[in-house]
Amino acid sequence: MRKTLAAASVALAALLAGCSVGSPTAAAPASSAPSASSAALPKSEPVSLDIPSIDAHSSLVPLGLNPDNSVQVPPVSTPMQAGWYENGPTPGEIGPAVVLGHVDGNKHKGIFYRLKEMKPGDDVDIARRDGTTAHFEVTKVDQVPKDVFPTDAVYGDTSDPELRLITCGGAFDRSAHSYVDNIIVYAHLVNGGH
Repeated sequence: MRKTLAAASVALAALLAGCSVGSPTAAAPASSAPSASSAALPKSEPVSLDIPSIDAHSSLVPLGLNPDNSVQVPPVSTPMQAGWYENGPTPGEIGPAVVLGHVDGNKHKGIFYRLKEMKPGDDVDIARRDGTTAHFEVTKVDQVPKDVFPTDAVYGDTSDPELRLITCGGAFDRSAHSYVDNIIVYAHLVNGGH
């Protein structure tokens, strides 16, 4: 699985329509925030996302890889739709589960339009197909230039169940039709299975 995640993360040429992640020149180490997480949950497909602090609520669609090894994204025509990277851990399993969403699209705000406003301590709930909800707490919010995307911190192995929320941010480069940065929210599981 590590090879699949590494290959996907290095080749994230089209994370979001008009929002891309270049190959990183330097990778940061995986998040090492202290974990108060409960026991890991078994694999179960996530079905919905709820982030009260930014009023973000969405069903979750599975996202795989495009032929060029870039991560698929939800359609830009439905910017309020979030998706989860199905080749990684499911939310609640050990490792970093990854959820992607648009900051905007089709001339409308996207599901992660307010992602940059999140703060450590904010809650993220992910309902799962098995009827459980994985409850995460935000530990860090970063805005990083795409050319130094922290691949290992986002996709690298972790010893606890963690979550990454990713969208575009920063200035919009009209000539490239893309935002120059990514907003990345890091969170860890604090209670699962309720």
